[in-house]
Amino acid sequence: MISPETLVFVLVGASIVLILVVVIRPSITASREGKIIAFLALFILPVVTAGVGASEHMERSEQTQFCLSCHIMEPYGKSLYVDDPAHIPAAHFQNHRIPADQACYTCHTDYAMFGTIQAKWEGLHHVYVYWFGTPMNPIRLYHPYNNRECLHCHAGARSFESATHMAMMDDLKSNTLSCTTSGCHDTIHNVEKLGEAKFWKPLE
Repeated sequence: MISPETLVFVLVGASIVLILVVVIRPSITASREGKIIAFLALFILPVVTAGVGASEHMERSEQTQFCLSCHIMEPYGKSLYVDDPAHIPAAHFQNHRIPADQACYTCHTDYAMFGTIQAKWEGLHHVYVYWFGTPMNPIRLYHPYNNRECLHCHAGARSFESATHMAMMDDLKSNTLSCTTSGCHDTIHNVEKLGEAKFWKPLE
């Protein structure tokens, strides 16, 4: 089966060839067949190519490797290997409570109706700022972390539904009380203290 990357290259190549044919021999557009070739070259193939390419890159943008490819994100990637179960992202990543290859996307996607679109849009904003602006330092979330993102996975889980959690469930669902409240699950990436941390090394 042809891979999406190969398909994009094939479509780009076909578009270029057909456009060159139309540019070099514009007289072919006088015939019905020539008009069809010109229409394919100038409209249909570019649109299909852009669609396939965008789809492939959107899928790729969900990968942990993609998120950590920016230099500014390296400490956050490193924090996933902190050898301390109190570090929430590290514990989730190392124990595969989330897909390891989609760790950033899984925890930082808004699980509302248009959450995926919002996450992609904010991701594009990150890319724009990285190349054309000044990235914030330290990095902060656009909005306070919503408990909904935690409850998306944890609600209904036996290990989560303890008497303590159930007693505060209304406050958790309404975000009156944050999961990351001091004294609860407040050790997140903690990149400022990575120099003091021990790290877990996965087996090869």
